Amino acid sequence: MIASTSEKLRLEIRGHTALVTIDNPAANTWDTESLSALRDLVLALNGNDDIYALVLTGAGEKFFSAGADLKLFADGDPQTAGEMARLFGEAFETLADFRGVSIAAVNGFAMGGGLEVALACDIRIVEQQAKLALPEARVGLLPCAGGTQRLARLVGEGWAKRMILCNERIDALTAERIGLTEEVVEPGAALDRALALAEQAGQQSPSAVGRCKRLIHSARDKAIDDGLQAERDLFVELFSTADQREGVNAFLEKREPQWKNA
Repeated sequence: MIASTSEKLRLEIRGHTALVTIDNPAANTWDTESLSALRDLVLALNGNDDIYALVLTGAGEKFFSAGADLKLFADGDPQTAGEMARLFGEAFETLADFRGVSIAAVNGFAMGGGLEVALACDIRIVEQQAKLALPEARVGLLPCAGGTQRLARLVGEGWAKRMILCNERIDALTAERIGLTEEVVEPGAALDRALALAEQAGQQSPSAVGRCKRLIHSARDKAIDDGLQAERDLFVELFSTADQREGVNAFLEKREPQWKNA
């Protein structure tokens, strides 16, 4: 029997669909425990021939996921940064390589690593009230879990730069217009729509679907691997800067950062 290794990540099997819920109050943030649990859970699901699809959502009504717990980065320790970057990479790349169809039911704020985990899914269903952003540079960091690579491939360089370089937070309708989501639904409806789509995918041959997905990813994967590693390397490099420590601590102290460009 497949089970999650963390209470912060809940698993429910519904027919041929695995429903995974991020449940780490108050903002469904990611930490070492939940990232390791996601990696291990997806690997276990890959080994179960009865699972054809995976739906990922957030517990509660406000947050899909607010990303990394920034308290982990307050001391500016490069070793901690390197470990978190590795875990983010392992977890989200394992999710991206899930052999079946993966669908993110975005039921609220998807920020930083919260948006990056949705980007690692095949399809995104977003509720009308949701807001999406990659605000890492606002706190002296950068997206280290596929954000710079996958976002640009989905929406193009221009919108990727607006969101990452200018900290532009977008709404669901804008996300649909630029190709970041495949469908916008009413508040509270993302999970049901995602589950219905997963069931629709499950009516097809899982053997055929898996091979189709590998082919769709094949050309992209040849180019993305180096970029994903570079993300993690440059994320750790930021921990040698004063701006990284200032940005994270300003956020935690609820004040404006004073940048030194150093």
